[in-house]
Amino acid sequence: MHWKMGKSMDNLLSDDDDIDDSDVSMDQDTSDDDESSTNESASDSDDGVPVKKSKASASSSAGEPSSQQNEDNDEEDVNSDTDEVVKAILDAKKLHRNHPPSITLEDMITDICFHPKVDTIAVASITGDVFMYKYNNEETNLASTMELHLKACRDIEFSADGRSLFSTGKDLCIAITDVETEKLVRLYEGAHEQPVYTMTIINEHVFVTGDDDGVVKLWDLRRKESEPVFSIKEVEDYISAMITNKDAKYLVCASGAGLTTINIPERKLHVQSEEHDDELTCLGLFKYESKVLSASNKGKMYVYNWGEFGLHSDEFPSATKKAINCMIPVTENVVITGEEDGIVRATSLFPHRQLGIVGQHNFSVETLDISNDGTLIASSSHDNDIKFWNVQYFETLNVAEPKKGGKRKWLEHNLPSSQVNNRSDFFSEL
Repeated sequence: MHWKMGKSMDNLLSDDDDIDDSDVSMDQDTSDDDESSTNESASDSDDGVPVKKSKASASSSAGEPSSQQNEDNDEEDVNSDTDEVVKAILDAKKLHRNHPPSITLEDMITDICFHPKVDTIAVASITGDVFMYKYNNEETNLASTMELHLKACRDIEFSADGRSLFSTGKDLCIAITDVETEKLVRLYEGAHEQPVYTMTIINEHVFVTGDDDGVVKLWDLRRKESEPVFSIKEVEDYISAMITNKDAKYLVCASGAGLTTINIPERKLHVQSEEHDDELTCLGLFKYESKVLSASNKGKMYVYNWGEFGLHSDEFPSATKKAINCMIPVTENVVITGEEDGIVRATSLFPHRQLGIVGQHNFSVETLDISNDGTLIASSSHDNDIKFWNVQYFETLNVAEPKKGGKRKWLEHNLPSSQVNNRSDFFSEL
């Protein structure tokens, strides 16, 4: 969507620092070898003359317990306690094996997208390639590599039926590829004058793109010409995100200037929102598409009623003062956000409440997506890695239940999907 051993008890449970019985036994064997060599060196002096036995050694050979034997017994007790701790760690770790293992690329990851029908995830890279990975709870396997763009691939989206993959690149091109044959179906060269930053598929025939210069273009696949049906520029900043609902009447675009809404059927500007003092970075639909949620580079969230895009109806202050780079809805009331501090968090909207940490990365979280069955979240970061988090528990999570402790406690609270246990949960197992 990375913790080192020995930092804290919580960190012992991370995916990247697996503990197995062979590691434990290896440490014990090494300890035994060291002890044996120490005893041998103690029996002889440096010049080869035997060292005189101590009183403790003499009494031991006479059948009486020595201090050395007592120390050995104490060491066995410590080892026994250590084994119990390790066993508790291993048992706790098994609870988190309900998700695929991580994926790591050599190059920077620019976007990820789950296939809408099968257990496959597409990964776009800064090299312009798109990698297809098949996944299950035991393994993730590279299925294919498609070289689609000459420069960085900026955005990828599957069609609703999963047969086509739409991709945009810094090379100013839009490519449509057949997923099964991996052959290029259509290529729009020089689609924009500036690189396309984001893209959204409206329906089986229409999709829209937004670029770094604030230009939005609407495309119709039924047209033979490689020209947009409609083009508009109402802002000077890059278009960071775009979203529409099932009716597809309005297209909502986020940028540094706020929201810009376009009437799709009439192909004209609908309304622009008030300007914010921060840049809007991502968008999501909630409450059965009656609410639009936007988030900013200063960590704030703004709620708009669908159809009323001029002024936000609610505002949630920043919880961490860190940028929210991406978001994904998991229920009609719960949003998962990827943040600059490397944390993937869950938030209840109504009532507004921090639910805790879904997962963690070492660096800023840049992309999020949800699987076709809604059970998995994938997140990627500047570590060139993709992590998976099982979020099935949100189906039964009671977000309205009052929680003890302040806001800070719940910002740091690890939810069941996290690879790190809360300290109190860990010690309750011992």
